[in-house]
Amino acid sequence: MLRRTFPALSAAACAAAFLAPSTSASQDEAKRYRDAADRIVAAALADSAATWSRLAYLVDTFGPRFSGTVALERSLDWILSEMEADGLEGVRGEPVMVPHWVRGQESATLLSPRRHDLPMLGLGGSVGTPRGGIQAEVLVVGSFDELERRSDEARGRIVLFDAPFTSYGETVRYRSGGAVAAARAGAVGSLVRSVGPVSLQTPHTGGMAYEEGVARIPHAAITVEDASMLRRMQERGERIEIDLRMEATTLPDAWSRNVVAELVGSERPDEVVVLGGHIDSWDVGQGAMDDGGGSVAAWEAVRLLGELGLRPRRTVRVVLWTNEENGLRGATAYADAHAEETHVLAMESDAGVFAPTGFGFTGSDEAYRIVSEIGTLLEGIGAGAILRGGGGADSGHPLRRDGAGAGLAQQAVYGLTELQRDGIRGSELVANPGCYPTGALLALSPLLRRGLVSGSVVINAASGVTGAGRSPKRELLFAEVAEDYRAYAVGNTHRHVAELRAC
Repeated sequence: MLRRTFPALSAAACAAAFLAPSTSASQDEAKRYRDAADRIVAAALADSAATWSRLAYLVDTFGPRFSGTVALERSLDWILSEMEADGLEGVRGEPVMVPHWVRGQESATLLSPRRHDLPMLGLGGSVGTPRGGIQAEVLVVGSFDELERRSDEARGRIVLFDAPFTSYGETVRYRSGGAVAAARAGAVGSLVRSVGPVSLQTPHTGGMAYEEGVARIPHAAITVEDASMLRRMQERGERIEIDLRMEATTLPDAWSRNVVAELVGSERPDEVVVLGGHIDSWDVGQGAMDDGGGSVAAWEAVRLLGELGLRPRRTVRVVLWTNEENGLRGATAYADAHAEETHVLAMESDAGVFAPTGFGFTGSDEAYRIVSEIGTLLEGIGAGAILRGGGGADSGHPLRRDGAGAGLAQQAVYGLTELQRDGIRGSELVANPGCYPTGALLALSPLLRRGLVSGSVVINAASGVTGAGRSPKRELLFAEVAEDYRAYAVGNTHRHVAELRAC
């Protein structure tokens, strides 16, 4: 089902461009577009293999598409050529100056209490080590607060942040800001436990930042398993020493491009609906999930509208942003270049290519009602859920300029107070997980925090049939459900799985 439905979700979502977001919109009005939406969905499902082939060609042919590289620019040339061949309008590359960070050779070796090569990845933007590397003792801490309490021990050492994964937004702080905190305590280097709930001895790269006036020290990620091992060694009172070597360097900025193509609206061409994803990737992977899949889905959606002869009322524009991973320069440049335009809606897919269930939406209550009605057009493929809280790193920029409320999601804290108390304290907007994630997380959190879960976790939950959003169906009649169980949404397909991952 995954192979068939991921392009269909973005394609069918284009039906939103046909429906004016006004107080006169109603469920009956949304139903007027049922035939058009069904045509889009059917076409997307029928041609899904071609979409996957296009994604496969992109990642197989050009590989990693990191900012500043020839591979990224070659991939953009190919995309522009393909979009022209697809018959899209206004196809162009809009210039963007992007950072050019180069990883170079790198390694981390445990010297004491035993010799062991540590899989590692330098974090994007990090400085390198001096020639000959850094050999230093290690201080393992679980939080910024612990580092502050033990700051006297950090001087001259490499600080390892072994922060258990609670949510991406909470845990990524150690990746983005760990080097600054460690340097302030006098450390000569910093490491972070890879940000993710599971691991197969795989380090994760990602962005990080420095602050003016604070020494710039090398910053890298090691695996979840090795971070836990080093923590245990420290708890046993063993002396930990690591040899860290990184050739990372930052070259002068380089030119890149945002890719833009569109279908001009028939009635309101000056009002723009944006579908997008970021076309760049990190240098250590080909970016199929992050975010080749989202980019191709957005591209395919606009192509399908043109192929089906469905001219939207508003201009529907696909934007493939450059430099999301280590700078957001593409998003900033797009917002600056299009500041005078009116963006009524922006949709971005940058959470991986999974079986779609719906959208997260940020906007006014009235806009949410309208989009929820449009969501009913996607119920046939199980993608009609419209949840509060959406937007993305790239797509938020133009909507913030237009005052459409996309920035609200950046202010919200998502998670359970029992697990993210420090992050929630003082926040004005808090989003709580649903009942299934809450029950599962409260039970599993103590085990995960102590590193006692080494494999997969199967959550077997049962509930009644009176959940929100139910419509009358025969299988919901009392005679059908009394003293009966039915398995559904098995194998990471339940709508609450995204909430579990986020927490």
